[in-house]
Formats: sequence, structure tokens, C-alpha cells
Amino acid sequence: MALYVKDLEGAKQFFEKYFDAVSNDMYYNKQTDFKSYFLTFENGARLEIMSRPDLEAADQSLQRMGFIHVAFSVGSKEKVDLLTKRLKKDGYTVVSGPRTTGDGYYESCIVGIEGNQIEITV
Repeated sequence: MALYVKDLEGAKQFFEKYFDAVSNDMYYNKQTDFKSYFLTFENGARLEIMSRPDLEAADQSLQRMGFIHVAFSVGSKEKVDLLTKRLKKDGYTVVSGPRTTGDGYYESCIVGIEGNQIEITV
């Protein structure tokens, strides 16, 4: 999965701080001013975060067409609760939860970096 962001360093720090991501060295293309990091998570999943100055902001409403959130499994209900509480304390908006959904998942959802929703699940 890949995510374009305006604040590349801020996005990298967000995923390192809250989801224990490990980053590679930044890739930089001088011709296009494209920059990116690959973030690797404990379970082997990877997220590429990318930036370039000519990007246009998309509709950021929480109810929109297209990809709506990215989900991270943290391993237990207690960890969902703790991380949600930590993110809320640090100023991020909690959209829902923590709760057990109608389809049986224990999760919360926050508005993370640059208006992107992040689901935190067992």
C-alpha cells in the first residue's frame, strides 16, 4: 500500500511513534522532486509514504468514495484501548470505539495524519 502525504517527515514519525514502523533511507528523485520512505511493520507488512510538491489535495470528508481507512492489528483488546487512548491524548480525533462491531471485530478508528482514517484492531 502507498500513501501520498504533504508532510513526509511528519507521516514517517507518526507511524514510527504509534505503530513501531521501521523506515528505510529516503528515496529522492531530483528530476521530479519525488520523495518516499518504505515503512516496515513487525508482521512484515509495508507501507510506502510518498510526497511531491505538485500534488493536489483530495476530498477529505470522512464519508467519501474510494479507500477510506487503513487498518493495523495491534494484537489485543488492551493494546487497542491503550493506543486509542494515547492517540486521543496526543490530539487525534477518535471517530469510533474502541468497541466490538456488529461483525465481531474489536476496533477503534482515529483520524490520523493529514485527515486519513486509521483503524486499530486486535
